[in-house]
Amino acid sequence: MTTVSDTTAAGTASKEAASGAASQAAAPAAARRVTRPRADALRNRERIVAAAREMFVEYGSEAPLDEIARRAGIGNATLYRHFPDRRALIHGVVRSVMSRTADIAERLLAEDAASERPDPFGALCRFVHASADERIGALCPMLSETFEQDRPDTRAERERLEGLAERLMERARVAGQLRTDVTVTDVMMALSQLTRPLPDSACLNLDRFTHRHIQLLLDGMAAPARSVLPGTAATTEDLLPTAR
Repeated sequence: MTTVSDTTAAGTASKEAASGAASQAAAPAAARRVTRPRADALRNRERIVAAAREMFVEYGSEAPLDEIARRAGIGNATLYRHFPDRRALIHGVVRSVMSRTADIAERLLAEDAASERPDPFGALCRFVHASADERIGALCPMLSETFEQDRPDTRAERERLEGLAERLMERARVAGQLRTDVTVTDVMMALSQLTRPLPDSACLNLDRFTHRHIQLLLDGMAAPARSVLPGTAATTEDLLPTAR
């Protein structure tokens, strides 16, 4: 015989089951609602970093933040949500440029190693040209002005980039294609000089000559060397404030 308490319990169980089913059905919709803002936030961050990278190349690390926001197509408040101050934005740009450039080096190393006709110097040349397209010229002045030894994330990205670039160069040296007195820092410093406008210069349209001048640099790096380089090669530590 069914009692009142049995009926009540059955009703309660039914309601709980319906509630659980409704919660499960709502979960994907809730997930979609949570995921979309996160994806939008990621895109906004990428747009900010890309705009800041271009502005820093053109105007240095003191480029106006409101102009960076305008170029990124976002509001100032959005910029500050991602990067609370200029130093945070600078580190974001430095990490992004080094990470993207290191990824290029890693891909070129793998491709050349797997090739039936490896060309280490050709891989190095492609890396240097691609580094220019990543606007790596923005890094040198920012590192010398704001680099902090207590930023392990930035330091790790720098060491990864330097290590991969050195592997590209070492492969070219072993193949007898790269002169032996050129270092990674030589290449990075030359790139910085070739991919940034001259200070106080109105000639901001020099990008069309960048790859031409980089190729002249690369031809000068090829072995056999036709001259002896004066002085000694700089190291990354020589560019940091603590080294002075």
